[in-house]
Amino acid sequence: MRVALPLLLVLTAAVGCQSKKSDAIVAASTQPTAGGMPQADAPMAAQGLSGKVLERIDASPYCYLRLQTARGEVWAAVPEAKIEKGTEVTIANPMLMTNFESKTLKRTFAEVYFGSLAPAGGIAAAPASAPGAPAGAPKGQMGAPNVPMEAVGKVDKATGADARTVAEVWSQKGSLKEKTVTIHGKVVKYNPGVMGKNWMHLQDGSGDAAKGTHDITVTSQDSVAKGDVVTIKGVVRVDKDFGAGYTYAIIVEDAKVAKK
Repeated sequence: MRVALPLLLVLTAAVGCQSKKSDAIVAASTQPTAGGMPQADAPMAAQGLSGKVLERIDASPYCYLRLQTARGEVWAAVPEAKIEKGTEVTIANPMLMTNFESKTLKRTFAEVYFGSLAPAGGIAAAPASAPGAPAGAPKGQMGAPNVPMEAVGKVDKATGADARTVAEVWSQKGSLKEKTVTIHGKVVKYNPGVMGKNWMHLQDGSGDAAKGTHDITVTSQDSVAKGDVVTIKGVVRVDKDFGAGYTYAIIVEDAKVAKK
C-alpha cells in the first residue's frame, strides 16, 4: 500500500473510480510464505502487462480491468483511475495473486495481477518515492502510496517499556529489529485490504520530514480511518522485501490497534 502496498503496498496515487465502499481483498486459498504473505509471482515485472480494456469494475480503492492481451484475457487491478473501455493500457510491475476475494464485489478472482498504470508510451522503471515520502516507502504502488504532505501536531508519546516515538523507531531501528514497539500517532494514510492486510502511515510530530524519519508504515488486521489518533503495538521489521520491487527500510507489522 516500493507496494506501497502496498505491497504491496507499495507499494502511486491515481484518481477516478466511483464506489461507495472500500474493497477489502483477502487471500482465499493461497499458501502463506515464511513472512506471512500469500505466495505471489511476478513473471512480467520487467516488461509489464499490456492489453486492451474489455471491462472495468470499480471497487475502491482499486479498479479491476479485464484485459485482452497477447496471452489471452486476464484480470488486473490498479489504483483508482478513470479508464474507458477499449483503451490500450500497460500495467507496470504486475504481481500475480491467485484466489483473491473482493468483498465489495463478492467475487473471487482465480488470477489477478496487481500493479500500477504505466504512463502513456510504455513502461518505465519503477518510480522513486515521491517527495515527502519516508526513506522506507516503496517504489511500487501497492500497499502504501505516497505519504501526504500535511502538518501533524505533536502527539503524546505512548506509555510502557516498549513505547517509542516515530523518530525513535527510525533512530533505533538496528536495535529494535524483530522487537515489539508501541507507538501513539495520527493516521495520515490508510489503504485497507491489500494482500490480506490493512496498511497505514503513522505520524506523531516527531522526526525529520526531509529525511523521511517523521513517518512509519504499519500493517494490521485492524481497521482505522485517515485522521484517527491511535496506539499501535507491532513488530519492527528492517529492510523488508515483499518482492516485485516493494521494499521497506523499516515497517511495523502485525500491529494491534487501540483507538483514542
